[in-house]
Amino acid sequence: MTTTTATAPAPAAAAPVRPPRGGWALHDTAAMIGRSLRRSLRTPDTLIMGLALPIILMLLFVYVFGGAISTGQAYVDFVVPGIVLLCAGYGAATTAVSVASDMTGGLMNRFRTLPVRPVAALTGHVVESVVRNAVSTALVVGVAFAVGFRPTAGLLGWAGTAGLLLLYVLALTWVAVCIGIVASGPEAANGFTFAIMFLPYVSSAFVPPETMPRVLEVIATYQPVTPVTDTVRAWLTGVPGAHPVAALLWCGGLLLAARLVAAWLFRRRAAR
Repeated sequence: MTTTTATAPAPAAAAPVRPPRGGWALHDTAAMIGRSLRRSLRTPDTLIMGLALPIILMLLFVYVFGGAISTGQAYVDFVVPGIVLLCAGYGAATTAVSVASDMTGGLMNRFRTLPVRPVAALTGHVVESVVRNAVSTALVVGVAFAVGFRPTAGLLGWAGTAGLLLLYVLALTWVAVCIGIVASGPEAANGFTFAIMFLPYVSSAFVPPETMPRVLEVIATYQPVTPVTDTVRAWLTGVPGAHPVAALLWCGGLLLAARLVAAWLFRRRAAR
């Protein structure tokens, strides 16, 4: 008699336990933030240029042009808020180039084959821009103190200035993200961001708008950089002319619109 021995089936491999959807989103976002920060450190030429150029421009305006410009206060006190906003423009240009490089270099296609949320890469670029602008702003203010900048703001004034600048940087960075998504390549993105970098020059950042020709005065008065600059200048140095409501409306509106447009553009391009 032959005895048949039944073989028990091998237990099926347990399916990997995935964290809740929100957990994956936070994990992916943290990973992309770390990637963007490391990428910034690995391109020291771009980092040094982004940090040094605003300082060079501030010294240029203070020591070369400042003696010929009358603003009713020490020119270094007048120009520092504009230079700080100029930092954000250069930071935004770098962000647009990085986003365009990711969009056209095949990175997003690779992300689609991995359990990674590609949109988290955009958040990584934005956080990198905020960190880079914070460092750049701190350096500019530190050098400004060395050349005679003497703000009169108290703790509340500095806190309000920091919050407004953060909102401005976020708004400008998301605009740059939109440019990076639609650009055909990094070079094109760099060219498109020229308008962002040019805005502070036609504003109250370097000279009072009333000293400009009439057409430029109107442009300078009714564009977002002027109310932000005037508000930061008033809060830091105590001069009149703050427009906090206009500054917050401009920054908040741009941030909301750019964030929604960036999400729409990203989904549309990712679906191609």
